[in-house]
Amino acid sequence: MRRGNMPEMGNSLRAAALLAFVVLSILVSLLISSVQQFGARISHVSNATVAAVDEGESVSLRGALIYQLNQRRKEIIPLLLPDNDGDDRGHSGETRYDQALDYTWDYTLWNEISQGSRKAHMDEMNCDSLVDMQAVEVLGSGYTKLVVKVNLAGGQPVALKLVNEQGIDMGKCVEDFKDPRGCRELVSYKLKKEIVLLQRLQHPNVIKLKGHCAGDAGEGGEGGRVTVILEQGNPLQMIQLLQSPWEDRFRVCLDLVRLLHFLSQSPLGSVALLDFQPRQFVTVSGQLKLTDLDDASAEETSCQTHAHCTLQFPHRNFTVPCSARGVCEGLSEKRNIYNAYRYFFTYLLPHQAPPGLTHLVDHIMNSTGELRADINQTLEAFEHILLLYKSGMHLDNLPPSIIKDYAVMRGMGTSGNVEYRCWPSYSQQGCVLSVHSAREAAHICNSHTQCNSFTLSGHKTWTGRLLASFRSSFSHLVPDGTSEVYVKKSKATETSTV
Repeated sequence: MRRGNMPEMGNSLRAAALLAFVVLSILVSLLISSVQQFGARISHVSNATVAAVDEGESVSLRGALIYQLNQRRKEIIPLLLPDNDGDDRGHSGETRYDQALDYTWDYTLWNEISQGSRKAHMDEMNCDSLVDMQAVEVLGSGYTKLVVKVNLAGGQPVALKLVNEQGIDMGKCVEDFKDPRGCRELVSYKLKKEIVLLQRLQHPNVIKLKGHCAGDAGEGGEGGRVTVILEQGNPLQMIQLLQSPWEDRFRVCLDLVRLLHFLSQSPLGSVALLDFQPRQFVTVSGQLKLTDLDDASAEETSCQTHAHCTLQFPHRNFTVPCSARGVCEGLSEKRNIYNAYRYFFTYLLPHQAPPGLTHLVDHIMNSTGELRADINQTLEAFEHILLLYKSGMHLDNLPPSIIKDYAVMRGMGTSGNVEYRCWPSYSQQGCVLSVHSAREAAHICNSHTQCNSFTLSGHKTWTGRLLASFRSSFSHLVPDGTSEVYVKKSKATETSTV
């Protein structure tokens, strides 16, 4: 979609705002009531379609489309069921779907959604929230969805996900079934599934669902017009991350491991991210968040032997055990860990790690690259590194006397600076690095041949470490109540105060 079409899209969504708003409880109601209403037809259509394929008979396009719609419903219904650690959690979700037809879904969850008590955890945005919004830019488009950044009437930026009318999924469906309205409903099931997943998988490293807007076909609205309203994030830029300080790269990896730890024991069971790519993530105020959940799967892989439990990657294969209950033990967790290793850890974690932590980083790289550690052990290793890094315990080998080579001027800043650049730096114009203390800053300054002084400001990083500016020289000292200037004693007599 070209940016020039934004007003048309905005008008379309404003028109949708006039339709009867269907909150998530109504979505669930429609799904389950449609299953009840067409219960007999589901079985009949499914059996008829399969029989027709087997016997080479043709079926009506409408019948085939209804079959596809029912298949999409079957993907969503198990996500609404209660947690269950028994043997019925595998085998493509068939048993859990049968439970839904037997009315044994989780009434607690059902009541939370239908009665709105979950709204306390959301911003309760709906179609009315989209009135008078302003489209800003298209953030991404794919086979199924279009993601657009908009500013709401009050100025708040949000991201909207909606069906990509020009996408491959929509085009292929219309070509196959000749029913644009029915195809829009079919394609929108990925958005509906994502709404439910965002409700069930709430976590600091999962994008926040702020609400949704839906057209109700039963009330004369446009069937399938679903818009998901999400918090606004910045697409993850790996090239930019590669040029960032190690601390920021470590944060991305740590957030990812915390997310995978949650997914390994989520309310839906162990969840695998089948489309595991950096493009599935965004950052919000520096925090990594998963933004695409439509390809997340809580289904367990059934097996008869260990050979059925092979994870295949471009350059490595791994086999996990086939459990006594006939499912591949820990397959989803292992898949997530290795994908984290090959897409994130390999590029972001080892390069320029602090010398006192390199042995721990190497251990993580080896254990995840060989899948020798589970997600609990991996998270523990990351949290241990974070503890050492924040506390400065990895700097115990630095001599305390190193700071004695510097004269300190407290409550002062500098002007007329002669900067030099270092990499990676928090400033492109100079050398700004994070330090635990003046002692670490002095050690860094001593290692830079150009450095003769540094300043500790009141600014801190996400770990609470101080930002230090390193320079070759400066002209004057100036009052600054939040800063401290450290000058090599051999250079201290050259400074003056104003």
